[in-house]
Amino acid sequence: MNISNHKRTLLQFIEEDREELIQFLSNFIKAKSPNPPGDTSEPTALISKLLSAKKLPFRVISPNPKLPNIVGSLECGMPGRHLVLNGHMDVFPVAAEKWTYEPWSGAVANGRIYGRGACDMKCGTTASIFTFVYLYRIRDQLKGRLTLTAVSDEETFGPWGARYLLENHPEVRGDCLLNGEPGSPYTIRFGEKGLLWLTFNVNTQGHHAAYTHISEGAIKIASRLITELDKTLDLIQGAMPDNVVRTFVEGKEVMEKVLGKGASKITQKISLNVGTLHGGVKINMIPSQCSMEVDIRLPLGMKKDYVMKEIEGVVARFPEVTVQEINFSPPSWSDPQGEMAEILRANVRDLKGFDPLPISSLGGSDTRLWRYKGVPAYIYGPSPTGLGGRDECVEIEEFLHIVKTHVLSAYDYLSRGQGT
Repeated sequence: MNISNHKRTLLQFIEEDREELIQFLSNFIKAKSPNPPGDTSEPTALISKLLSAKKLPFRVISPNPKLPNIVGSLECGMPGRHLVLNGHMDVFPVAAEKWTYEPWSGAVANGRIYGRGACDMKCGTTASIFTFVYLYRIRDQLKGRLTLTAVSDEETFGPWGARYLLENHPEVRGDCLLNGEPGSPYTIRFGEKGLLWLTFNVNTQGHHAAYTHISEGAIKIASRLITELDKTLDLIQGAMPDNVVRTFVEGKEVMEKVLGKGASKITQKISLNVGTLHGGVKINMIPSQCSMEVDIRLPLGMKKDYVMKEIEGVVARFPEVTVQEINFSPPSWSDPQGEMAEILRANVRDLKGFDPLPISSLGGSDTRLWRYKGVPAYIYGPSPTGLGGRDECVEIEEFLHIVKTHVLSAYDYLSRGQGT
């Protein structure tokens, strides 16, 4: 293994703290933070207690009292670059599924840690927190600055979390961002598709169900609209940079393995999902109104204006239909061969003997907000086992591997940083 003395020391810290790390993640899961409603008071208190006990510099920033954020920052012994660690504290809510272990139990069993948020993303956020803890111990040997951001509100686009911090506290911007969202130890995510949410409203005359010759139903019109949108969006091609295109070719096999069959194709295409459909009053009435909310994901290089022009062309063929934008986040990406991506790959090769490939994400994350500011941002996180469903969990050894990779990669970035 190509491990320096300082890195061996860092790995020794992690091994000595193995039980503390496992217990912290278990307690982190027990600190309920479903979003909605998004209250992260419990995990904020837990993290604050840890950082205070270890005498680390941090502050709590609470633009919304129920949605606090933790920001810690340390100056290294020599001038250099600024690395930001980012993770979120809020998690998906729990539905009515029957879990093997209670969703807020943080149960440690069968070599795993169970509970809502185990992989999304309290494992990754724990890696960020302890990277901050361990590098603080050897800060005099490093160059530049390290900032920890443990944020609220990621599941609802971060108006009180990462987005708030970047808009109001520019000191969290940095020169590079490292994040531990779930994905796979076999991949490094350098970009993610854009998100376009639209509402389509259909209004027509309506009538008694027997009088279909007088009025077509709003729901039937909506169904024809969906078909036409699907056909039109499927034909649109984007314009990705050559180095990004190469990652789709080289990473096809691993993408299919970790994201499911068909992932390599859909990552490069526009996807459309009708998330909600509301219409009709009674079975024997032709509905006069229908409303549907549609989630459209845009691949890297795709422009919203062009897509909307095509959508509006379809809508123009349906005089009963109007369209309204609800939300939009452009696609975002960093150089797939960027410095942090190469650092991560080298450390995983040393630790595990395999080479994680750079791929683009299907879903969204807070990393896009740093990319919008021109900051390279990369994700290396655990497998998405039970993500958003029952029995969410993370393997203990995989969790510890994520911690090790984040610690060593942050060390590499700050130890080789150029003085300023």
